[in-house]
Amino acid sequence: MRPLFAGASAAEAIDGPYAWFRLAVSVLLGTIGSIGMWAVIVVLPEVQAEFGVSRSDASLPYTLTMIGFAAGNVAFGRFVDRIGVVVPIIVAALALGGGFIAAAYAADLWQFAVIQGFLIGLGTAATFGPLIADVSHWFRQRRGVAVAATASGNYLAGAIWPTALQGILVSEGWRATYVVIGVVCLVTMVPLAFFLRRRPPEEINPVLPAGTPAPHQTRSIDLSPRALQILLVVAGLGCCVAMSMPQVHIVAYCADLGYGVARGAEMLSLMLVGGVISRLASGFLADYIGGVKTLLIGSLGQCLALILYMPFDGLTSLYVVSLVFGLSQGGIVPSYALIVREYLPAKEAGQRVGLVIMATIIGMALGGWLSGWIYDLTGNYRAAFLNGIAWNLLNIAIMLMILGRTRTPARAVPA
Repeated sequence: MRPLFAGASAAEAIDGPYAWFRLAVSVLLGTIGSIGMWAVIVVLPEVQAEFGVSRSDASLPYTLTMIGFAAGNVAFGRFVDRIGVVVPIIVAALALGGGFIAAAYAADLWQFAVIQGFLIGLGTAATFGPLIADVSHWFRQRRGVAVAATASGNYLAGAIWPTALQGILVSEGWRATYVVIGVVCLVTMVPLAFFLRRRPPEEINPVLPAGTPAPHQTRSIDLSPRALQILLVVAGLGCCVAMSMPQVHIVAYCADLGYGVARGAEMLSLMLVGGVISRLASGFLADYIGGVKTLLIGSLGQCLALILYMPFDGLTSLYVVSLVFGLSQGGIVPSYALIVREYLPAKEAGQRVGLVIMATIIGMALGGWLSGWIYDLTGNYRAAFLNGIAWNLLNIAIMLMILGRTRTPARAVPA
């Protein structure tokens, strides 16, 4: 079968109709495939009750899912660089479909946790970092918007799937729910993957009218690629250790303040909604000012929100601050992909984006644990917020360093 829009030239393909069609497919795949991160949270109470384990033990499957998700972003990213995104997406669909169905028949918590990590976590990974890297090849003038929209699939999944699963979860139980999810992943993701068969066109440097900005032309920096990669990994770790404090502990924080877990859950939802808005808005902004400045703005906003959480602990104030936090942090992670594309060779985008995404996931896992450990030591969350602010300042310092080391004008690097 002839690929869709096969007659378009490389110049027409970049930012062209097929690129936007491909973006829509990628967002849909991200929204479907990211169920792997949210399903285990939704079924956690039932899994805990059925297997008769503690809450901490019942949380193990989520931890292993995040480990698989982190590793998968790097592994699939390397394959995307070499063979394109179709095969990784099909493998991910098989891993998700088979993983959910197999998990539905798990005899104990350990079987369930291993399946979550090695099948569902890995499968979910292909629908985040690798898809973001692939989409970045198809856009130049609107790359920020495209990357942000693709990354939003993860948050859209968090907003859509838990609600959609509630009916079957209540009536049929978590095992039947997992079987349904597995079948949905198989029958939707495999066909969608074939719409992405076309390989990215060669990046070309068009002659632009005088005064026209070229925000995604590869930039030159007084750092080696290895040094820049290390800095981005450390920055990703720092921003997400900070990010995890409210996201992981806001429900418990509200319970401690006497507002109840329901209010905390509403604040978490508000963060996710703000995150989607932030991701899209940051994408538009990055198309004009670049990834580093966009990330720096988001990181500064996130740091401000973390500071505001401490003195403003009234119920209304917490809703407002949670919205500010969501509107600040949503665009941070996608900006790393833009920075990679601006400063580093396009042919290595999948692997390099995957490494930074892995660091952000490790940061979320580490930050969630650190905040709980600090709470256990101090008896409140004040020191945990201060810990998050310190890690956030590390991220800001690295972004300022990269900005200061950037040379102008930009120079092209071969794709």
